[in-house]
Amino acid sequence: MSRREVRLDAVPSLPRLYAEALGNQVRTKLTGSSGSLVLPEVEHSVTGVRAELPRLEAYQQLVGDTVRGTLPSVFVHGTVFPVAMSVLAAREFPLPLLGMVHLSNQVEHLRPIRLEETLDVRAWAEKLRDHHAGTAVDVVCEASVGGEVVWVGTSTYLAKGVWAGARPERRSERPEFVAPRQTGAWRLGAGAGRDYAAVLGDYNPIHLGALPAKALGMKRQIAHGMFLAGKALAQTAPLDGGYHWDIVFEAPVLLPSTVSFGVETSPKLLSFQGWNARSGRRHFHGAVRAL
Repeated sequence: MSRREVRLDAVPSLPRLYAEALGNQVRTKLTGSSGSLVLPEVEHSVTGVRAELPRLEAYQQLVGDTVRGTLPSVFVHGTVFPVAMSVLAAREFPLPLLGMVHLSNQVEHLRPIRLEETLDVRAWAEKLRDHHAGTAVDVVCEASVGGEVVWVGTSTYLAKGVWAGARPERRSERPEFVAPRQTGAWRLGAGAGRDYAAVLGDYNPIHLGALPAKALGMKRQIAHGMFLAGKALAQTAPLDGGYHWDIVFEAPVLLPSTVSFGVETSPKLLSFQGWNARSGRRHFHGAVRAL
């Protein structure tokens, strides 16, 4: 598929993108029409993206990652995330960005990326599809160094209550979750969402406080999915080579909260899970595999 390229002068500001998305959603509500659910054939790109050492150090401290001069995979995600969000915040994008649910991520971290390397980034949306709770879409972001692709991330999001046609039947119930052996526990305070936003700039209202979260349909503020992924990868990702990782989010982590965490190993794979020990409900599960 040939996509029209939108070249950005710089990595956009996430607060500005969220403000633009809010304006688009208000405009759509007032006019009573959101148009057809068709993805625009467009990709957004920006060149010359550099990570900053103070930001990297703040991230490493936040998630408990190893201090080193190469970039953790979730830190790369946070660095390129605004380019992907610029695709979703555009007026031509057919789904409402604010209130969208983060379902999963799949990432190829193809080799260690050094702090001093300069990234060229492009992002696009694809695979709009029905979901039992609305409409799902994949957002792909690719980072290159000197023409070499070094990182590719696919994030899947859900627009709840938005359907292109007839509402699908409800899915079958998930199998009962049996907690694995616990290897750790994370105590997350009420301000964990604000702490992550201060480092990586993701000021989505659902993470910042109870009132804005409730306005967007949450019981109270929830942890960023990528904050949880970053903490999980800090304990499971290799430091000296490329790797594939994925994570599926099942239930939001309401803040404040304690997340039980478990890691299981096999010869070629590390799998991990996070859950609420009191309710017995699983929050997320994922795996890491060396390339």
